[in-house]
Amino acid sequence: MSQNLPANEQRKLTPLSNLIFASRWLQLPLYLGLILAQCVYVFHFWVELVDLIGAAFGNADSLNHILEAVGMTNGPKKLTEATIMLVVLGLIDVVMISNLLIMVIVGGYETFVSRMHLDGHPDQPEWLSHVNASVLKTKLAMAIIGISSIHLLKTFINAAAYDPKVLIAQTVIHIAFLLSALAISWTDRITTATHHQPKQH
Repeated sequence: MSQNLPANEQRKLTPLSNLIFASRWLQLPLYLGLILAQCVYVFHFWVELVDLIGAAFGNADSLNHILEAVGMTNGPKKLTEATIMLVVLGLIDVVMISNLLIMVIVGGYETFVSRMHLDGHPDQPEWLSHVNASVLKTKLAMAIIGISSIHLLKTFINAAAYDPKVLIAQTVIHIAFLLSALAISWTDRITTATHHQPKQH
C-alpha cells in the first residue's frame, strides 16, 4: 500500500486530486467569519455587563436598558433579584455560545482544513487532542443543550411575561434537543464499536 511506502516513493497526487484536496481551504473564510461573530458577542457581553453595573449604581438609562432586555418594562422601575438573575443568565448564555463558536472554529479547522500543530502547547484544549468529526458533533450537541437550558430557565423565571403556549413550545424543543443528542451519542457508540470489532478470518 502507498501509505506504507517511504515518503519519496509514495505516489504523487494528480492535478485533479490536488485541486479537490485544496478546496478545503474554501472553508477558511467561513471560520474567519465566525471569529468576527465572536467579536460581536464579546462586544454584546460588555454592553450588557456595563448596563448591569450602571443599573446597580442607580443609573436610570442603564436600568431602562436592562428592563427592556429582559422584558420587564411593565413592572416597577427597579433592579430586583429576578432581573439581576435574568441578566446574569443572559451573560452566561453569551459565554456558552462563545464556547460553541470556539469549538466550531478550532475543532472544525483542525478536523476539516489543516492541522494546527498544538501538541505540547500549554494552552491546548483537552478535547482537541482527540477531536474528530464524531467527537465534535457530540460536543456541539451537548453545547446546544446547555444553551437551550439557559433559555428555558430564563423563560421560566419570567414566566408571567410569556404565553403558556410559548412555555410548552420551548420545553418541547428542549426535549427534542436532548433526544437528538442521545441519538447522536448512541449512533456514534454503535459506529465506534462496529469499527473496533475484530475481523473474522
